[in-house]
Amino acid sequence: MARLAQTAGLTDVQEEILSTVRSFVDKEIIPHATALEHADAYPQDIVDGMKEMGLFGLTIPEEYGGLGESLLTYALVVEQIARGWMSVSGVINTHFIVAYMLMHHGTDEQKQRYLPKMALGETRGSFSMSEPDLGSDVAAIKTKAVADGDDFVIDGAKMWLTNGGTSNLTAVLVKTDEGAEKPYQNLTTFLVEKPTGYGEVAPGLIVPGKIDKMGYKGVDTTEMVFKGHKVAGDQILGGRRGAGFAQMMDGVEVGRVNVAARACGISIRAFELAAEYAQQRSTFGKPIAQHQAIAFKLAEMGTKVEAAHHMMVNAARLKDRGERNDVEAGMAKLLASEYCAEVTQESFRIHGGYGYSKEYEIERLMREAPFLLIGEGTSEIQKTIISRGLLRDYKLR
Repeated sequence: MARLAQTAGLTDVQEEILSTVRSFVDKEIIPHATALEHADAYPQDIVDGMKEMGLFGLTIPEEYGGLGESLLTYALVVEQIARGWMSVSGVINTHFIVAYMLMHHGTDEQKQRYLPKMALGETRGSFSMSEPDLGSDVAAIKTKAVADGDDFVIDGAKMWLTNGGTSNLTAVLVKTDEGAEKPYQNLTTFLVEKPTGYGEVAPGLIVPGKIDKMGYKGVDTTEMVFKGHKVAGDQILGGRRGAGFAQMMDGVEVGRVNVAARACGISIRAFELAAEYAQQRSTFGKPIAQHQAIAFKLAEMGTKVEAAHHMMVNAARLKDRGERNDVEAGMAKLLASEYCAEVTQESFRIHGGYGYSKEYEIERLMREAPFLLIGEGTSEIQKTIISRGLLRDYKLR
């Protein structure tokens, strides 16, 4: 049993789920990840395996056909999957966020309509806030939905949709005219159904081809363009116009725990690779792990892995208890993503020249780790969230 990244207080069911996932990662993901990643090939066999295991319904309540597990279980599963290949964790990330938003904000009819099929992996979720010119200023969204009788017509362009081509249900944040003084109160979340694939997948709804990325390959990242696409009014999440910003931010907190878990998974794998290589590679008559310079690197890497894991677990447990966790989720995401970049680079340095070769797994991790510095909000955005939360609690009376 590995010493790092252990979680105290898990139930027998959680332990069994994690053991099953860890075995799946070791047997079905790690041996194939590098070849699939270099080919930028969608991991269909792996996705099918996750469906059979019920992972798409991991957090969906049992009454809708899911396993009814906690956010903590989900985060620990994501950590293990990212340890195998970060892109595979991306396949289920947006799916879980949309399921969470439906569970906590959807109408009874929306829950009955979507959650059972989401639990089976038949309906696959993606979500969309960002736009080509938006950046982190979510309140400045330009994509608009205009009422047309009982329906709405959407026009605009969205950007950076993970699973944009392979999902068939997208939670989309758009601008509606609510007459509110504050911009974020004029935003509404629509549940947009669409076929999978690329091109004009529905009248007025275009999903251009996959965006070519430095890393995070295999999983599809796309734009989504609306040109007069009509959506029924009952597709507004929870039936609440103007509530989209709060609904999305609630989902993003789950997403930040997910990104922290993914960062922990990559860090764990980078450490494993470094520890293995350092004991096999010898210089000056002994394994390089016995040289103090390398031993100290391993010590620092292991400490960072452990710290990030515990912060991620704490943020997940707070959310599971129904407590506000914006600060803790921001801290976990900030620390885990920054440490992930550092641990991965140290592993790369320990590998020496071999780390630059595509034959070695660390080369892939070096291209994947930077994504986590920007996914679900940059480190600077996390610092803004953290500082505001802390000043709210430590405000001078």
